[in-house]
Amino acid sequence: MKTTYMNLDKILDLKKWRNLQDSLALVTKLAIVTVNYKGVPISQHSSVRPFCETMRKNPNTAKLCEKCDARGGLEAVRTNAPYIYLCHWNIVDIAIPIIIDDKYVGAIMAGEVKIKDGDKHPPLEQMLTVPSKGFEQNLNNNEEIQRLYDSIPTLSYTEINDAAQMLYRLCNYIVEEAMNKNLILEVYEKMAPVKEDLSTEDISYGYSLDNIQNIKKELANTVTNAYVKTSINDHLVCKNKVLQPAFDYIYKHKREKISQQKMADLCHISTGYFSRIFTKETGMNFSVFVSLKKIEWSKQLLEKTDLSIAQISDELGFNDPGYYIKTFKKYENITPNVYRKYYQEKL
Repeated sequence: MKTTYMNLDKILDLKKWRNLQDSLALVTKLAIVTVNYKGVPISQHSSVRPFCETMRKNPNTAKLCEKCDARGGLEAVRTNAPYIYLCHWNIVDIAIPIIIDDKYVGAIMAGEVKIKDGDKHPPLEQMLTVPSKGFEQNLNNNEEIQRLYDSIPTLSYTEINDAAQMLYRLCNYIVEEAMNKNLILEVYEKMAPVKEDLSTEDISYGYSLDNIQNIKKELANTVTNAYVKTSINDHLVCKNKVLQPAFDYIYKHKREKISQQKMADLCHISTGYFSRIFTKETGMNFSVFVSLKKIEWSKQLLEKTDLSIAQISDELGFNDPGYYIKTFKKYENITPNVYRKYYQEKL
């Protein structure tokens, strides 16, 4: 994957995201801003509270706000889940991490609300404590600041938590779909000559998130086959011609989770007979043969690409990355990550 994938402003269509963010802020009654991995905002601040806006405009109080944001973001990354906490003014904030391939690329910062009086809720961590002198006195002695503070809306903890979970799921879905689109564009750039008058915008124009996923599936075998080469020992011609359709299908559809029943039907023979002659042809049963081939192909992807373990698992039809890692270790006695690291150290 390109390193630009780790730049959140390259993954998201910021114009569309800002419109969605405004709508989400309106529906959830939360103030929302999106920041990159450095904590720098990449979107406008939707529904910002006048009190918080005033505090952030003051160089002294803004430092406290930034420290709270930074610490809240770190806790969200550590737990890989929305983190609900209290800022130095006892205002509820939420840090929602955006993590791609185990890398923190940014966060949605939401909140700027207070919990309703008497509402029962789990204890919330207060990130910073306001000094007893100075800022707290300014709050108490400034009627306008006090009015702005009192105007901060209140929600129940349940409402806050439900909104946080919804934003987390929605954000991950949107980022995943955006990356699917970016992957298609990268594949196009690598696999096909691009004319000077043809831009990537022309390619993606008119595609919805739904059919982008379908296009990705159609391209998957092409992508994998571009990196996975068949060796002389893997010659597709087998001794028993009855089995040839099955071998052709296995090698052509590396992404699929192929069943023995489907291959038997493809060869127009019973499953039992297919099993017997397949074992005689290869010296192993069908499931072991397919697993070994997929592990061998995955080793080439580990060597030649920077695809993540989850992506390689998906490209070769393992469905679950954990199952892929377990299968790889079963046959290679090491994990895919260790194999890749060892291979790269040899270069």
